Amino acid sequence: MTVIPRCPQGQPKAALAAGPRRVANALVAALALALPLSACGSAPDADTRTDATASRTTVERAWSRETAPGQDAGGAFLTIVNPGSAPDRLIGGKASIAGDVQVHTVDMTDGVMRMRQLAEGLEIPAGGTVTLAPGGYHIMLMDLQRPLTRGDAVPLTLEFEKAGRIEVNLAVQPIGAAGPGEAHHD
Repeated sequence: MTVIPRCPQGQPKAALAAGPRRVANALVAALALALPLSACGSAPDADTRTDATASRTTVERAWSRETAPGQDAGGAFLTIVNPGSAPDRLIGGKASIAGDVQVHTVDMTDGVMRMRQLAEGLEIPAGGTVTLAPGGYHIMLMDLQRPLTRGDAVPLTLEFEKAGRIEVNLAVQPIGAAGPGEAHHD
């Protein structure tokens, strides 16, 4: 082990002996080496960056309702915020608890409410917010491997056309809940 003797002020003797000119040259050399490295940041090139990735689409208030034993499907509800200047599209997702994840809506057809899959996904407008809620747009977790249980946090990966994958945890609420942390309706 090498021990460098120190002056009373704590500076190594070698630095003092080098003189101000040698110290200045060492600083210039260190800066010359450091400046090229500063260009090696992690920002994407302008030509490969999409507006959706620049916009940082977010998902808020992700939740689900608990399911009854033997029930093979459940709904997921959330709010998607797209602050970008271009629209994006929610096209699907994945969840380890489900065999399939689909984007759905509920329509009124001949006086009957019917749920249907949105094969083309759900558009999220530029600068817009879309809320997926019971009775409207929602995510269906199909072929459940086990029931959704109140208090669970169920991992869900959403797939967007431009923003790519966004991972969320669904907060499982009681059957009949109107939203995350809200009382249920009888």
